[in-house]
Amino acid sequence: MRQKPTAGSAPQPKPTTIDEYLQALDANELSITSPKKLSLTDPMASWTAATHGPAFYAYATNYLIDVEHGIILDLAATQVSRTAETASVMQMIERIQQQYGLKPLRLIGDTGYGTAPMLGWMVEQGIEPHVPVWDRTQREDGTLSSSEFSWDEQANEYRCPQGKPLRRQWRTFKIERTHVTQAGTIIYRSSKQDCADCPMKPRCCPNTPIRKIARSVHEAAREIARQLATTEAYARSRCERKKVEMLFAHLKTILRLDRLRLRGLSGASDEFTLAAAVQNLRRLAMLAIHGPPVQGISAPA
Repeated sequence: MRQKPTAGSAPQPKPTTIDEYLQALDANELSITSPKKLSLTDPMASWTAATHGPAFYAYATNYLIDVEHGIILDLAATQVSRTAETASVMQMIERIQQQYGLKPLRLIGDTGYGTAPMLGWMVEQGIEPHVPVWDRTQREDGTLSSSEFSWDEQANEYRCPQGKPLRRQWRTFKIERTHVTQAGTIIYRSSKQDCADCPMKPRCCPNTPIRKIARSVHEAAREIARQLATTEAYARSRCERKKVEMLFAHLKTILRLDRLRLRGLSGASDEFTLAAAVQNLRRLAMLAIHGPPVQGISAPA
């Protein structure tokens, strides 16, 4: 005979999408910028548009995958935001370390994960960043880009093509300053006197009296990522990234998860988790038949 649940063990009602949205607002877990449109029935959903397609409300699913075997180790449902998606990677890596004692030696991702704070975090954790560096310093108007200025680590300054210095401060302050901006950068400036008579000024800073270069506080990690991008291991990682894209393609074309049936971030997380479980079961069945990959060659699907 089935026992009735006691009052203390009664299941708690699941929060509504509005409650979930208000809780996220109180915890400052939403995007800093105001959304262009807000859904009245699912305010946590992001208004986004696919490439050359109509805009719609959506959530993002983020996978942490063992690329050697194609197994999903963890996932996170987030809003469609680069900041939220990169933060979810940190959370997933911390979770698998706590639950399974696993720590990745390298992390493969697209340019969205190549931001300076993300690269700095990976280097601090001892994880090789096999991701393209998010770099918007290259100029396309014919003027000199910051990459054409040499960095002097010992002097803590840049040198322009004419050999003149760009420093973060040109005078001494009574109270020492870090010069770190809210964007996590340090501005290096040239001397107005050096730029005034410089023959390269029309190509360097034609519209300003001096040249400025914003250097990230995580620039050392960005340089490590640039150096890794020239290695054979990085080239192999870019090929292995296809295994990740195949899972997302399988999610849409085979499992037909192009439309969610549950609302709210928790509802999206439930659907993504079930879909990932199906994908893992399918992959494990293939591994049981064909065995694990040998010498980097994946088993046939």
